[in-house]
Amino acid sequence: MQPATLDAAILEKLISAAVAAPSMHNTQPWRYRLNPDTVTLEVRAAPERALRYADPMGRALSISAGAAVFNLRVAVAHFGWHPVVRLLPYRSQPDLLATVRLAASPHDIDGQDGDEHEAPHDDPHHDPHHDLYDVIWRRHSSRSPFSGRRLPPRVLYELAEAARAHGATLWLAGPEETSRLLRLTAEAERRTSGDPRRLAESRDWVRETGPYGIPAAALGPRDITGRLPMRDYLGPGPDGRRGGDSSTVAFESDPAIAVLATDQDRRTDWLRAGQALEHVLLLATSNAVRASLLHQALEWSDLRWSLSDAHRTPGHVQMLIRLGYGPVGPATPRSEAAETVDAETLDGGR
Repeated sequence: MQPATLDAAILEKLISAAVAAPSMHNTQPWRYRLNPDTVTLEVRAAPERALRYADPMGRALSISAGAAVFNLRVAVAHFGWHPVVRLLPYRSQPDLLATVRLAASPHDIDGQDGDEHEAPHDDPHHDPHHDLYDVIWRRHSSRSPFSGRRLPPRVLYELAEAARAHGATLWLAGPEETSRLLRLTAEAERRTSGDPRRLAESRDWVRETGPYGIPAAALGPRDITGRLPMRDYLGPGPDGRRGGDSSTVAFESDPAIAVLATDQDRRTDWLRAGQALEHVLLLATSNAVRASLLHQALEWSDLRWSLSDAHRTPGHVQMLIRLGYGPVGPATPRSEAAETVDAETLDGGR
């Protein structure tokens, strides 16, 4: 496939694909810039939309940015280029999380891309971007109950291979491990509900208007059994009752919890974990598998370390993913491409 001409319309589609990535509380903590001389898109952190209390180290922000990078790779490949990725390319610019260069061919990789470059495989059957472009806009978190139907081994294998392509590992927790992971998640929920700063920060991102945050209607119900601790964004009100959607329903009794982990725990690992996460989520969506993220225990340093205590190999848990079959999750708002790029970028497409 010959690359398209990078004009303003296609550039807007590339940015829109990146913006469709998931982010904690739907903060969309990124900005983009095009370097027209090298035909490279820069992915930068947007500190004004960082979560000061829930994510003080920027780990969740980096994972979100990694997910956006993967969407960019998918979109760039869709339009005929070969994405060449560099993670944290310049120490002097810590807010520059990644660059994605639009190479004309898989061989158009020069030495400047260093050890961090990533390019798709020539074989489309092994291409991580294959047939996923249209799925980007169909991926939504589903916080509703799932059925008891088990995921086929073929799907689980494909999801694990998708994570492995980015240097991460993914496996389905067994019954005992699932119970342990849910206990840690419930403990994190309990702590957050008693932390005024974190609770206020979470409530601030429940929004009915604007391109950021989560509408109350998308928060979902609670598990009447209390076994599955879905995130309570609003926490208890003055009367002790939860706001927003206060309904309680029975969730699946045997939830499928997939664990995403990396061998090390550097910023580059967080960015790789984000790419692995989005690859897994898009593949799951393409197989009609729904997903929601159980991130709460990762927001407390001691609980985060506890998540990895029973890890089958040395490594660091980066995300818990609840998988299953059920209703499609509601769409949450996204910013327009023009709102997330430097002023001259959309005019500078060529």
